[in-house]
Amino acid sequence: MRSYGDKPREFMAMVPNGLLPALVIEVPDANGRPSKRVITESQVIMELIDQLHPPSDGYKAMMPTEPGLLQKHEELAKLERELFSWWCNLIFRPEQGGGNGMASLMGSLMGGGGGNMSGSMRGFLDCLDRVNSALMSTKGPWFLGSEYPMMIDFIFVSHIERMLASCAYWKGLQIRGTGEWKGIDAWFDAFDQRPSYLAFKSDFYTNIMDIPPQYGPGYDGGFEEKRKVFQSTLMGTDGYSWNLPLTYNAEPLEPLYNGPPLPQCVLDAAGITDYANANKNIMEQSCRHAAGWKLASNGVKVSRFAARGGSQGARNPRKTFQAPLSDPYADPDDGCRPCVDKVLQIVCEALLDNNEDHNECLSRLSPVLRTVVDPTMKEDVVGSLSYLREFVFLIYVSL
Repeated sequence: MRSYGDKPREFMAMVPNGLLPALVIEVPDANGRPSKRVITESQVIMELIDQLHPPSDGYKAMMPTEPGLLQKHEELAKLERELFSWWCNLIFRPEQGGGNGMASLMGSLMGGGGGNMSGSMRGFLDCLDRVNSALMSTKGPWFLGSEYPMMIDFIFVSHIERMLASCAYWKGLQIRGTGEWKGIDAWFDAFDQRPSYLAFKSDFYTNIMDIPPQYGPGYDGGFEEKRKVFQSTLMGTDGYSWNLPLTYNAEPLEPLYNGPPLPQCVLDAAGITDYANANKNIMEQSCRHAAGWKLASNGVKVSRFAARGGSQGARNPRKTFQAPLSDPYADPDDGCRPCVDKVLQIVCEALLDNNEDHNECLSRLSPVLRTVVDPTMKEDVVGSLSYLREFVFLIYVSL
């Protein structure tokens, strides 16, 4: 998106209007010759991917084929658009009239008139109730009652995921985990059991930071006392929410994921079948190996990013930037970058070491660090590693 920097020229040449997402496929023209076609409608792209990967090839169908379910899919898709519209009205426009007492929210949820609740809040909650009812009407957690999430589930989830964070932060409205929307709770619980969803699931802090550059500023309102609490919690200004170590049930707004701690391939490689009761040393070693695997596979980019923390790094010579957590124009400190890269290689070696006594490994490698760092670069290297550490910590806390 433009809020994250200029799009590459080759992309703009292919998609002049700059719309995202974009999919390029080859289709035969009138003469049967291959011709490239660019598609920029999200739902059309999703349906096309589904068509290109049919059940006959071993894939699960994402779109229903039965007339009744297809009609329900279309009705739910319209409901999703309505919910999105109410969300935009609630978050990105000042609330007109209404109060901010939690009693008016509870009155609305229990069937009352909602007291002095604003029209945008009342409309959003009413639409959310209908989404919840649609989920509660099926035999399982998914919208169409299938055994796995289908197209309509994916159409809904990315936007409702943003709603969980934004409604809590700007309006003091907690959606998941209150018991008021049991269908939505069960739906998200089912998604959280799927590694494919966890691979791209975002977190509240990231959503709060990346929504304004994309949609515009959010407006404070709603339920004032809850909003203040939620904002301090999500920003870590309450004095305890960001303190380590974190616990799984410390945060009711966004509980930490409490499931397999590593990708299944890593658990398999370590012979871990019961991760909840696994040997502590083996689990710690597997976690280090997974981190080392990630670092080794992307080390050059990691060291370039870390070198922004050098004294000559993080300078943007071109333009100001909308997204505070992502600046593609920020340059690394090229003077210290080679040393940063060497240090990260040693860190990677320590992570991948098979010695059960990790402290012995650290003691052995620590003197090596002094030999690869130019003394004149020491402060810049430390600054770069601290810069990287702070980002890792931010991601850890957000997850």
